[in-house]
Amino acid sequence: MLGNMGNMGAMMKKVQKLQEDMAKLQEELKARTLDASAGGGAVKVVINGDKQLQSIKIDPAAVDAEDLEMLEDLIVVAVNEAVKKVDDMMSQEMGKLTGGLKLPGF
Repeated sequence: MLGNMGNMGAMMKKVQKLQEDMAKLQEELKARTLDASAGGGAVKVVINGDKQLQSIKIDPAAVDAEDLEMLEDLIVVAVNEAVKKVDDMMSQEMGKLTGGLKLPGF
């Protein structure tokens, strides 16, 4: 019985270390930036790992007063692609840390 308690203690230390490593990695990933574009580069966005939009660049040729809806759509597509890239990055990096173990929220 005492041997099981020692194994349990060692396992709890490993879990605690993993939690600490995950928290540290999450903070590091939040500082990274990713970019995405739409419309062949007509709209470019930069987002950080915390899903905060950092910048948006719009090619003046994409601005058509007669078709603002297209420009709005391109902005939505670029931002959504950037958010997806952040999600994919987080999942991939956390997967490296957890050895592919799927954890809720990652």
